[in-house]
Amino acid sequence: MGTLANKRILLGVSGGIAAYKSADTVRRLREIGAEVRVIMTRGAESFITPLTLQAVSGRPVYRQLLDTDPGLKPAGAGAEAGMGHIELARWADAVLVAPASANFLARLAQGRANDLLTAVCLATEAPVAVAPAMNQQMWNNAATKTNLATLQKNGVRIFGPGEGSQACGEVGPGRMLEPADLASLTSELFTSGVLDGLNVVITAGPTWEALDPVRGLSNRSSGKMGYALATAAMEAGARVILVSGPTSLPDPERVLTLRVESAQEMHDAVHTHVPTANIFIGVAAVADYRPATRATEKIKKSGEKMTLELARNPDILASVAALKPAPYTVGFAAETEHVEQNARRKLEDKKIDLVAANRVGADLGIESDDNSLLLIDRRDATTLPAQPKTRLARSLIQHIAERYHAERGTQNTRRAHRR
Repeated sequence: MGTLANKRILLGVSGGIAAYKSADTVRRLREIGAEVRVIMTRGAESFITPLTLQAVSGRPVYRQLLDTDPGLKPAGAGAEAGMGHIELARWADAVLVAPASANFLARLAQGRANDLLTAVCLATEAPVAVAPAMNQQMWNNAATKTNLATLQKNGVRIFGPGEGSQACGEVGPGRMLEPADLASLTSELFTSGVLDGLNVVITAGPTWEALDPVRGLSNRSSGKMGYALATAAMEAGARVILVSGPTSLPDPERVLTLRVESAQEMHDAVHTHVPTANIFIGVAAVADYRPATRATEKIKKSGEKMTLELARNPDILASVAALKPAPYTVGFAAETEHVEQNARRKLEDKKIDLVAANRVGADLGIESDDNSLLLIDRRDATTLPAQPKTRLARSLIQHIAERYHAERGTQNTRRAHRR
């Protein structure tokens, strides 16, 4: 089974006897790392209680499309309970509707938004998957087949159904897949294959430039963006090496994580592995300078002022771009002003292929769970709007993959002409 580590899964439960399996579906999703929130239709409440799904998910259950009365929110819910359908749609990395009744499939195929679940499915940019569950005659009905064809044409993934005995006593197709199978299929939603067979080296987090055994120079980078990119690249099929400065984040699954502290250590680790890399992504907030000397003992306070001499650190990004041959090289630029101007200067000065720039502050960028990016190369500029870093990472990996394959295709064509 794959992983859903750090993924936000919105589980929709529509009305049908298979709703009794929804609690187990939540459990299976959480077992492989997902954070799960649940939306129930009115029909679903006839088969399973909101309290049950709240207990297994650890989150309030959402039921009302238009709920402006704070007193109607689930007991113990905080600000999250007030999320409207747009906020929920933005929150989700994927939406899974299980069970998806024939009625729900029909309403979704028609583009209706007359309850919270259909409204979220229409409003989200995240992948949507449905697990049909119905009587075998309903499944085989021509209207259901037409609705399924429409949903597939619109990009909705269909999980199942299975075959077997049904609650009505009949036997045939229409059984909802088992929760463990649904969790596994959901994890596959994030496997794009756009980097299949490629080697990717990524740096993340801050560096720590020691002044003495207890003090040092660093910055507020959390490493979240770099770690999200490492996971997204792995999901896209790449073999990923993550060179991380000091962070409190767990190592991403199926990624080789190398822990370092200083800029020099990061430089050395990168250059050990980058010669075999197809793509290098420099996300780390590397210190430009380090103390010229490191005291062996803790420096004691003395006098009103202290002068600190700094020495220049190696430029990891520029040194990778200067390799012959060089990997496709992506740099990050966190700016407080003149974002595009400074990013273009970085692109030219360091001779890299792509810059991902963002303005820090205002709850975006450093230390935040959300970010937005301006992607600049020598062809054009592309904006990725503010969104969770996990989702942003997948969009950026897709963009990098497209540019990498386009550039390498052009190079191969030129080599063929020269022959």
